[in-house]
Parts: sequence; structure tokens; C-alpha cells
Amino acid sequence: MDRKKEKGLIQVFTGNGKGKTSAALGSILRAVGHGLKVFIVFFMKGKYPYGEFNSLPKLPNVEVASFGLRCLIDRNNINPEEIRQAELALQTAREAMLSGKYDMVVLDEVNVAVYFKLIPLDDVIRLIEEKPPGIELILTGRYAEDTVIERADLVTEMRKVKHPYDKGVKARKGIEY
Repeated sequence: MDRKKEKGLIQVFTGNGKGKTSAALGSILRAVGHGLKVFIVFFMKGKYPYGEFNSLPKLPNVEVASFGLRCLIDRNNINPEEIRQAELALQTAREAMLSGKYDMVVLDEVNVAVYFKLIPLDDVIRLIEEKPPGIELILTGRYAEDTVIERADLVTEMRKVKHPYDKGVKARKGIEY
């Protein structure tokens, strides 16, 4: 079946458990395996050495854009550059989604960017409403707003049951990043 004639859905991966970005990356891997073209934009991840930054560009039909500073964000003391980076990320995602070049567009950590007030919720809702029919749109990150969840076709909430961080285990290269 011609992908452009299929209805693309809106998927949301949210919650406090591990696995939101991993679920989106799994969706990308599956899509690429069927020849689909994918665009992923990372919000708030900057130039941190995440493993996916090395592997995704090696996949056929995948384009990657990353925005944000290489630092943790203090929600109570937002750097204006973080706001600018998030706005650029959203603009880039919108352009990719509307370009007609991609079958799947992933906005990684967009829900956190909204929660931290780096971008307005209304702008994300507008992007969702502008989604062309054949595009699969995936939004990840904790704190998904109810209005985003209401518009989604699939919502998966990752719930933390147990995590090594709770015992002081630091993030491990190749496993958590």
C-alpha cells in the first residue's frame, strides 16, 4: 500500500518511567526497515553525547536535528537561549512535517519543552492540527499535557516501578545515553 494514502496517526510516549525515547527509536527502526523516510528533532538534548546521535545518521532515510544547550535546565531559571533553541526545534519539526519529504516525524522531549515553558502548548497543538494525513507523528517526553493526549491516537505511559538511579547508579554510556 502507498504510505501517502494511509492515515498517519499521532503517538505519544510519556510518563516517569524509562523508555519514551527508546520507544520512538524503535518506531524509527521499524519504519526504516520498510523504506519509510523519517525526520527526528531532539528538543533540549543539545550536543550531549547520546548514542542515538551517532547511530541514527547511519540509517538510510533518517534525518536528525538536535537543539538545546549541553546542560541540565533549571526550570526556575530558564536561559533565554534554551527558549530560542526550543522555538527553532519546533519550527524545524513543522517544516519537516509539512515538506512532503517524510513519512514519520518524531519530536523527542517536546512534552518536557512545553512543561518547562520553553514553547507554548498552543504552538504544539497547532502543529498537531496541521499534520498532513499521511504523516506518522510521534511526541515524547514526560508531562504530556491532557490536550496533547486527547488529540493522540496512541498514548503509552511509561511508569517507573524500579530504577537503578534510586540506588545511586549513574547513567551509563550506551545504555541510558
